[in-house]
Amino acid sequence: MLKKEVLRLIEKGEDQHIEFKSWQNARSKKDLMSVVAREVVSLANSDGGKILLGVEDDQEITGCTGYDIQTILSAIYDRTKPPIFTSIEEVEIKGKVVLVINVEKAKEMHSTSLGEVFKRLGKENRPIFPGQYHFLQITKTNSDYSNCLIMETSEGDINPLEVYKLKERLRIRDSESTLTELDDKSFLRDLGLINVIEEEIKLTVAGLLFVGSEEALSKHLPQAEVIYLHYSTSSDVEYNRRLELKTTIISTLDRLSQIIEDNNTIENIQIGLFRLEVKDYPLNVFQEALLNTLVHRDYLSNGAIIVRHYPDKLIIENPGGFPEGINKDNIITHPPVARNKLIAEILQRIKYVQRAGQGVDIIYRDMLAFGKPIPTYSIYQDAVKLTLWNGLVNRNLVTFLIHEQEQTERLFSISEIMLFYYLIENRDVTLHEAAALIQLEESETRHILSKMTERRYLERKGKKYIPSQIVYSALDKEADYIKDKAVEYIKAKSLIIEYIEKKGYITNSICRELCAYNERKVRFTFNKMVKEGLLNLMGKGRSSKYVKRTDNQPTETTN
Repeated sequence: MLKKEVLRLIEKGEDQHIEFKSWQNARSKKDLMSVVAREVVSLANSDGGKILLGVEDDQEITGCTGYDIQTILSAIYDRTKPPIFTSIEEVEIKGKVVLVINVEKAKEMHSTSLGEVFKRLGKENRPIFPGQYHFLQITKTNSDYSNCLIMETSEGDINPLEVYKLKERLRIRDSESTLTELDDKSFLRDLGLINVIEEEIKLTVAGLLFVGSEEALSKHLPQAEVIYLHYSTSSDVEYNRRLELKTTIISTLDRLSQIIEDNNTIENIQIGLFRLEVKDYPLNVFQEALLNTLVHRDYLSNGAIIVRHYPDKLIIENPGGFPEGINKDNIITHPPVARNKLIAEILQRIKYVQRAGQGVDIIYRDMLAFGKPIPTYSIYQDAVKLTLWNGLVNRNLVTFLIHEQEQTERLFSISEIMLFYYLIENRDVTLHEAAALIQLEESETRHILSKMTERRYLERKGKKYIPSQIVYSALDKEADYIKDKAVEYIKAKSLIIEYIEKKGYITNSICRELCAYNERKVRFTFNKMVKEGLLNLMGKGRSSKYVKRTDNQPTETTN
């Protein structure tokens, strides 16, 4: 490992994957090896990482002396069960040696030789208790935690009313489903909510979350909690209402949906003879966001899902980071990935979500279609926060989008709507900026921009795209369009005259390259400059060129 890499890790500080340990200040080398073994176990049971021996907690490099690498490797091997193989690198920094212990992510759970099991949480080690061990072992092998059987459960932990509710919702949402014709036991088993072991019913984690009694949830999954907090004003630090829900997924969804609806105010937008009612927080968006959170939350975390309800925003905080491969830069377009696959599949089978594992694109599209600000995701080490904003960005834009969709009988895609929003604020966009905004490759983005140009929603402005006159008129900003076009012409005119003064003339092809125009825009610009008495056309056909007009030159017809 290079010296600069180690210095970068030290400067960054301890985190989920990096641990500092003092060599000089250890009580004894035997005690230090026991501590190191615990750190190795914790990292192996998490995502792997590095232990830097010879670095203090305050990032001071004190170094290691009198060590034997083979002895350290053997000590780690002997103090871990099953034994963990590590590697050690020596890195000299300012005359002091830092030993870098590399720990790989393990495929199975490990403990110390004393039977202690740890998992990394941020920059701390947390013990794993016997009740969690089985589930963690499953997650280490990339299996589905929500499909785990809870062996301590029984038929008495099932709430018959929740089973009835689940069936009734399915009848309403999918009248052709044959699932509702099954007896309760077969219905639950077919959905994967229960299993029968030696003639005894055992609930899966998903089963407890969908049909478990409140007592059973509190006993076996106390962390499966949703806390609702209401704030009177946006500046409030203290909430004025708190509700703790340790109920099934559907009951929690129903209760919070009713609260959101009861607090929603409505703003009316008149579109011809049609009146659109825009709520503070569209109910389908809130439900999709909450279900998405319930699907993706880390049920091994002791944290609860928290819903913070302000007048101007709705915040949903979810314990557990994004599933592997998903981040805020690809969350809209990344293929569905469910942390709790069985929960996602059940929600899809009972017609509560359209696709198992992800509803982020629906959240974005429906918020934007109702004129709301773009939802924002905040990413933390072990949590994700989604903010849905109240208020209208632009009433005219909502009217325009709905009117165009009715006229063309075609729904705008989320990419198109996001581009409209961006252009309202920024007036133009490059291909690179657009690709980053809508989270697609530039080739796909270019196709979308071209289609929007063909449909006369956009115009090319050199290497940029701007809203067309149709869009500016719909937004009641036609003056901005005229201003933009005037500024564009002034810039092009300046470039053309400057080029002619240096070269003596300019051709159509040179102007296309100089101004990044197509042939039609070049002809329009030349014609306008000829009419203004700035240019004159010399020659015809391929040999034609434009020169700066002098007072004694007659104005010639342009080609």
